[in-house]
Amino acid sequence: MRSKYKTGLLRINLLVAAALVALRAVTAETTVDALLLWTMAAWLVISGARLSLGHRRLIAKLWQLVPGLLLAALLWSAPERHITWLWAWAILLMWPLPPWTQLLHGLLAAVTWHAQHDVLGSEQWWLAGLLLAGLMLLGLSHSRARLARHVTTLPRARLVAGWPLWPRPQLEHDLDRERRRATRESVHAELLLLRLPSRRLLPLADRLRHHLQRFENGYRIDRRTLGVLLISRDAKQSAQRRRRLIDALDASVTARAIPLSGLASLTDEVHALSRQAPSLWIKENASHA
Repeated sequence: MRSKYKTGLLRINLLVAAALVALRAVTAETTVDALLLWTMAAWLVISGARLSLGHRRLIAKLWQLVPGLLLAALLWSAPERHITWLWAWAILLMWPLPPWTQLLHGLLAAVTWHAQHDVLGSEQWWLAGLLLAGLMLLGLSHSRARLARHVTTLPRARLVAGWPLWPRPQLEHDLDRERRRATRESVHAELLLLRLPSRRLLPLADRLRHHLQRFENGYRIDRRTLGVLLISRDAKQSAQRRRRLIDALDASVTARAIPLSGLASLTDEVHALSRQAPSLWIKENASHA
């Protein structure tokens, strides 16, 4: 679970789409059509190569306007040749874009649909409008769902490329999944909670990542607490890894280890950690260590 957003697959889709648009540009009937299609293909290639472009920058927001403007220009310049591109508005609305961008795309879609009246005729024009409206609503619904999922993971802090520090809601979601996986694959899974001074949380988290497997994640539960899901062959290996990990961090770290099979409440364990006196507490058949 190194990436929650599957950027590799998205990049491939964008590059494939760019290739298809480029093929269409090669057979374009006019210079204007070819220019618009080549520009669209270039936008897809650059977007695929720059998926990490910050969404808060002005340049990124302006960049998001380009496909809608190109699509509108293509449909407006020659409606009779590019009528099938009308359905691309629904695809654009599937992207998790800001509301003002989606509103602009909706207005451009209405304008370009209106331009198809003479091409389609009255009955087919109305039918196309109803179908387009329905598809755009489905696309918008998909976009809002993706935005909602994105909001739940927004508080993460990326320490280095490829290793995010996930927030508490993600840990609560992952606990059930890892508990089922441990049972299914007969491995030992435990939650290691670490409490440390807030000013040292991020530097020590950066050190922590070097002692984890690629499939293991770190979580920022609050401003003083980190969580780690350790997946090992058995309890003995887990204990060895836990000891090496704690020794590599800092003597001031307070730790609490709970096997997922014995974890009843994350809230209770975090609260117990905040009141814990020993530097390490291990839950093993209700015994302390």
